[in-house]
Amino acid sequence: MTLCLNRTLAAWGTDAFRQTCKNELEQLAVTQLPLQQALRIGSHVVDKPVGAMLITAQESGSHLEVKAGIFFTSLIAGCSCADDPTPVEEQNEYCEMAFHIDRHTAKTEVHLTE
Repeated sequence: MTLCLNRTLAAWGTDAFRQTCKNELEQLAVTQLPLQQALRIGSHVVDKPVGAMLITAQESGSHLEVKAGIFFTSLIAGCSCADDPTPVEEQNEYCEMAFHIDRHTAKTEVHLTE
């Protein structure tokens, strides 16, 4: 997937980088991240804001390489029948993603690291 992390790029090298990156990642829509492929418990990603935890960030030539932990929510989808034993509680999920940010355009490729 490709997106732009303009504020993260602009904050690179400043004391505000970690918080800016975290905030920008947490403002992404669940559809902008490959969360469906990261499911471990549920079968569908819930359309709720994600949480983010910056793990590493470094320069690599013309790119910034950011690794982040992403916290999100899923559901186990059943058939919605009256006698369906499938639980409907939301499940907390976690995955790690790599963000490859172009230092000139802020275009960002994202993929799962696990």
